[in-house]
Amino acid sequence: MKNTVKITCLLLIVLAGFAPETTAQKRKADKDTQNWIYEIEPVAVGSQGSYLIKVWSYSKKPVIAIEQAKKNAVHGIIFKGFTGIQGVPGQRPLTSNPNLEVEQAEFFKNFFADGGKYMKFVNITNDGAVAAEDRIKMDKQYKIGVVVSVNVAGLRKDLEDAGMVRGLNSGF
Repeated sequence: MKNTVKITCLLLIVLAGFAPETTAQKRKADKDTQNWIYEIEPVAVGSQGSYLIKVWSYSKKPVIAIEQAKKNAVHGIIFKGFTGIQGVPGQRPLTSNPNLEVEQAEFFKNFFADGGKYMKFVNITNDGAVAAEDRIKMDKQYKIGVVVSVNVAGLRKDLEDAGMVRGLNSGF
């Protein structure tokens, strides 16, 4: 009986040692995402209605930056857009309202929540593997470049249906 209690206590201590680190990493990732500090650049036009873009995310831990790249990519398509390069036309942001994110804060909080609706529109194309030249150590953090595919057509349709952006056929 005493051994069972000791083993249970030991197991709880070990598990408790792992939980705060995971929770702290999650809070840090959410904080990084709330600041929306990232850069995006086009890579190629994907299949119908999608773009391949490289998202440069910043974080103290590379694993966190890789996961946040998906959120950053969708956020960039909605609010920032990107300039074109040879063979890839530029993409204007899906919204022309610079205050939309603040005005519809509750919608976007839920949309970008972990496992939120944004996940339907983005995929990491290189299975999370980051090339050596896309992993840059900067002072106390990393700058990580991840290539992602964003289904812009599906994203636009979803945001139109939710009333967040105007449809392309809504007139001028």
